[in-house]
Amino acid sequence: MSDIEELNSRIMAAMDRVAQGVEAISQADTGEAEALARALEEEKEVNAQLSERVRVLGERQEQAVAAMEAKTQAATERLTALDTELQQLRKANGMLTEACEALREANAAGVGEPHLINQSMMAELESIRAMRSAEMAEAQEIITALTPLLNTGSGSLEEEEAG
Repeated sequence: MSDIEELNSRIMAAMDRVAQGVEAISQADTGEAEALARALEEEKEVNAQLSERVRVLGERQEQAVAAMEAKTQAATERLTALDTELQQLRKANGMLTEACEALREANAAGVGEPHLINQSMMAELESIRAMRSAEMAEAQEIITALTPLLNTGSGSLEEEEAG
């Protein structure tokens, strides 16, 4: 953008020099000076149009960057949620492993302790819940990734059916 502004200022300076030259020539030859003045005005119009195009392109670029930043933020939030679910799953599986080990030791010693059985079952239920939650988070991530592709695909499918 700064290169374009620099070029724009250089063009404007050149046009000012041309305008000064046109004024000098106009004193010598009026017909030729009028043609040069018209050409100068046309160039100024073209320059203004180009400046407007550059401004519009800059705005579009800013909007595209903002949209990409929003998508990146949303993806980061989804990945953070998925990571949290996976951490809970690992914790629940660790508890299940410990409870099963304690239950095995109690059974090996010939002591059947009901609280170990209850603790083992609760750990297993927590593990199942955490696994289900992680699976739901993964499924949501897959749905989020596929939705734009499906929307694009359904639009082209409708065009094929209409055609």
